[in-house]
Amino acid sequence: MAALASFLALASPALHAAEVEIAEAHLEYSDEGYKLAAAFNFELNRGLEDAIARGIPLYFTTEVAIRRPRWYWLDERTASATQTIRISYNVLTRHYRAAINGSNLQQSFATLEDALSLVRRPGRWVVAPPNALQPGALYTVALRMELDVTQLPKPFQVNALNNSDWRLSSDWRYFNFRADGR
Repeated sequence: MAALASFLALASPALHAAEVEIAEAHLEYSDEGYKLAAAFNFELNRGLEDAIARGIPLYFTTEVAIRRPRWYWLDERTASATQTIRISYNVLTRHYRAAINGSNLQQSFATLEDALSLVRRPGRWVVAPPNALQPGALYTVALRMELDVTQLPKPFQVNALNNSDWRLSSDWRYFNFRADGR
Protein backbone atom coordinates (compact mmCIF):
# COMPACT_ATOMS: atom_id res chain seq x y z
CA MET A 1 0.00 0.00 0.00
CA ALA A 2 2.84 2.38 0.82
CA ALA A 3 4.42 1.63 -2.54
CA LEU A 4 1.18 2.57 -4.32
CA ALA A 5 0.95 5.84 -2.37
CA SER A 6 4.58 6.65 -3.24
CA PHE A 7 3.93 5.91 -6.93
CA LEU A 8 0.84 8.12 -7.00
CA ALA A 9 2.70 10.95 -5.29
CA LEU A 10 5.47 10.78 -7.88
CA ALA A 11 3.14 10.31 -10.85
CA SER A 12 0.60 13.00 -10.00
CA PRO A 13 2.69 16.00 -11.19
CA ALA A 14 2.98 14.38 -14.62
CA LEU A 15 -0.77 13.90 -14.84
CA HIS A 16 -1.65 17.58 -14.45
CA ALA A 17 -0.86 20.37 -16.84
CA ALA A 18 1.33 23.13 -15.50
CA GLU A 19 -0.73 26.03 -14.33
CA VAL A 20 -0.49 29.70 -15.05
CA GLU A 21 -1.94 31.87 -12.33
CA ILE A 22 -3.32 35.27 -13.27
CA ALA A 23 -2.05 37.41 -10.40
CA GLU A 24 -3.38 40.76 -11.64
CA ALA A 25 -5.71 41.91 -14.38
CA HIS A 26 -7.47 45.21 -15.06
CA LEU A 27 -8.25 47.62 -17.88
CA GLU A 28 -7.12 51.23 -18.00
CA TYR A 29 -8.34 54.03 -20.25
CA SER A 30 -5.81 56.06 -22.25
CA ASP A 31 -5.95 58.28 -25.33
CA GLU A 32 -4.87 55.27 -27.43
CA GLY A 33 -7.71 53.11 -26.12
CA TYR A 34 -8.36 50.62 -23.34
CA LYS A 35 -5.17 48.93 -22.20
CA LEU A 36 -4.80 45.66 -20.36
CA ALA A 37 -2.49 45.53 -17.35
CA ALA A 38 -1.84 41.95 -16.28
CA ALA A 39 0.63 39.82 -14.35
CA PHE A 40 1.05 36.06 -14.55
CA ASN A 41 2.77 33.57 -12.24
CA PHE A 42 4.21 30.36 -13.67
CA GLU A 43 7.38 28.32 -13.89
CA LEU A 44 8.70 26.41 -16.88
CA ASN A 45 9.19 22.71 -16.30
CA ARG A 46 12.47 21.01 -17.15
CA GLY A 47 11.19 19.79 -20.55
CA LEU A 48 10.33 23.32 -21.70
CA GLU A 49 13.63 24.70 -20.42
CA ASP A 50 15.49 21.98 -22.35
CA ALA A 51 13.50 22.71 -25.51
CA ILE A 52 14.28 26.41 -25.47
CA ALA A 53 17.97 25.72 -24.68
CA ARG A 54 18.08 23.59 -27.84
CA GLY A 55 16.79 26.44 -29.98
CA ILE A 56 13.06 25.71 -30.08
CA PRO A 57 11.15 29.00 -29.65
CA LEU A 58 8.22 29.13 -27.23
CA TYR A 59 5.12 31.19 -27.95
CA PHE A 60 3.01 32.58 -25.10
CA THR A 61 -0.40 33.86 -26.19
CA THR A 62 -2.65 36.08 -24.10
CA GLU A 63 -6.32 36.32 -25.13
CA VAL A 64 -8.77 39.02 -24.05
CA ALA A 65 -12.50 39.17 -24.80
CA ILE A 66 -14.72 42.08 -23.73
CA ARG A 67 -18.47 41.52 -23.65
CA ARG A 68 -21.41 43.67 -22.66
CA PRO A 69 -24.10 41.71 -20.81
CA ARG A 70 -27.61 41.99 -22.21
CA TRP A 71 -30.73 40.71 -20.43
CA TYR A 72 -32.74 40.20 -23.62
CA TRP A 73 -30.22 38.31 -25.76
CA LEU A 74 -26.77 36.83 -25.76
CA ASP A 75 -23.96 39.02 -24.49
CA GLU A 76 -22.60 41.46 -27.06
CA ARG A 77 -18.98 40.77 -28.02
CA THR A 78 -17.56 44.27 -27.96
CA ALA A 79 -13.84 43.68 -28.49
CA SER A 80 -11.25 40.95 -28.49
CA ALA A 81 -7.48 40.89 -28.80
CA THR A 82 -4.56 38.52 -28.66
CA GLN A 83 -0.89 39.11 -28.07
CA THR A 84 1.84 36.53 -28.59
CA ILE A 85 5.30 36.82 -27.11
CA ARG A 86 7.99 34.63 -28.65
CA ILE A 87 10.94 33.58 -26.49
CA SER A 88 13.94 32.05 -28.26
CA TYR A 89 17.56 31.24 -27.48
CA ASN A 90 20.53 31.96 -29.74
CA VAL A 91 23.23 29.37 -29.11
CA LEU A 92 25.96 31.46 -30.76
CA THR A 93 25.41 34.64 -28.74
CA ARG A 94 24.12 32.79 -25.66
CA HIS A 95 21.31 35.29 -25.30
CA TYR A 96 17.56 34.92 -25.10
CA ARG A 97 15.34 37.03 -27.35
CA ALA A 98 11.80 38.13 -26.73
CA ALA A 99 9.62 39.49 -29.51
CA ILE A 100 6.02 40.68 -29.41
CA ASN A 101 3.87 39.88 -32.44
CA GLY A 102 2.75 42.84 -34.47
CA SER A 103 5.60 45.06 -33.33
CA ASN A 104 9.19 45.48 -34.40
CA LEU A 105 10.29 45.40 -30.78
CA GLN A 106 12.79 42.67 -29.91
CA GLN A 107 14.74 42.57 -26.71
CA SER A 108 17.79 40.56 -25.83
CA PHE A 109 18.25 39.06 -22.35
CA ALA A 110 21.18 37.34 -20.65
CA THR A 111 19.03 34.79 -18.78
CA LEU A 112 15.84 32.87 -19.39
CA GLU A 113 14.32 34.31 -16.20
CA ASP A 114 14.86 37.85 -17.52
CA ALA A 115 13.22 36.94 -20.83
CA LEU A 116 10.28 35.30 -19.06
CA SER A 117 9.73 38.47 -17.02
CA LEU A 118 8.38 40.04 -20.22
CA VAL A 119 5.83 37.22 -20.45
CA ARG A 120 4.98 37.28 -16.74
CA ARG A 121 4.50 41.07 -16.68
CA PRO A 122 3.81 42.22 -20.24
CA GLY A 123 3.60 45.90 -20.98
CA ARG A 124 0.17 47.47 -21.12
CA TRP A 125 -1.25 46.90 -24.58
CA VAL A 126 -4.35 48.23 -26.31
CA VAL A 127 -7.18 45.68 -26.39
CA ALA A 128 -9.96 48.04 -27.52
CA PRO A 129 -9.98 51.40 -29.35
CA PRO A 130 -11.09 54.48 -27.36
CA ASN A 131 -14.61 54.54 -28.85
CA ALA A 132 -15.30 50.77 -28.59
CA LEU A 133 -16.88 50.91 -25.12
CA GLN A 134 -19.89 52.99 -24.10
CA PRO A 135 -19.06 55.36 -21.23
CA GLY A 136 -20.69 54.22 -18.00
CA ALA A 137 -21.61 50.76 -19.33
CA LEU A 138 -20.60 47.63 -17.44
CA TYR A 139 -18.54 45.03 -19.31
CA THR A 140 -17.30 41.54 -18.54
CA VAL A 141 -13.66 40.99 -19.43
CA ALA A 142 -12.31 37.45 -19.95
CA LEU A 143 -8.57 36.79 -19.91
CA ARG A 144 -6.31 33.77 -20.29
CA MET A 145 -2.71 32.99 -21.16
CA GLU A 146 -1.22 29.80 -22.58
CA LEU A 147 1.78 28.27 -24.25
CA ASP A 148 0.68 28.15 -27.89
CA VAL A 149 1.85 24.78 -29.23
CA THR A 150 0.22 25.41 -32.64
CA GLN A 151 3.10 27.77 -33.51
CA LEU A 152 5.81 25.21 -32.79
CA PRO A 153 7.60 23.44 -35.66
CA LYS A 154 5.42 20.56 -36.93
CA PRO A 155 7.44 17.65 -35.44
CA PHE A 156 7.21 19.27 -32.00
CA GLN A 157 3.47 19.89 -32.32
CA VAL A 158 2.85 16.14 -32.42
CA ASN A 159 4.99 15.62 -29.34
CA ALA A 160 3.39 18.58 -27.55
CA LEU A 161 -0.13 17.21 -28.04
CA ASN A 162 0.84 13.90 -26.41
CA ASN A 163 3.11 15.21 -23.67
CA SER A 164 1.85 16.98 -20.55
CA ASP A 165 5.19 18.82 -20.20
CA TRP A 166 4.04 21.06 -23.06
CA ARG A 167 0.75 22.05 -21.43
CA LEU A 168 1.03 25.40 -19.76
CA SER A 169 -2.12 27.49 -19.49
CA SER A 170 -4.42 29.41 -17.22
CA ASP A 171 -8.13 29.09 -16.81
CA TRP A 172 -10.27 31.95 -18.08
CA ARG A 173 -10.42 34.73 -15.51
CA TYR A 174 -13.43 37.02 -15.57
CA PHE A 175 -13.76 40.48 -14.08
CA ASN A 176 -16.15 43.39 -14.48
CA PHE A 177 -15.14 46.76 -15.86
CA ARG A 178 -17.12 49.99 -16.02
CA ALA A 179 -16.00 52.11 -18.98
CA ASP A 180 -14.77 55.59 -18.21
CA GLY A 181 -16.90 58.50 -19.26
CA ARG A 182 -14.03 60.27 -20.99
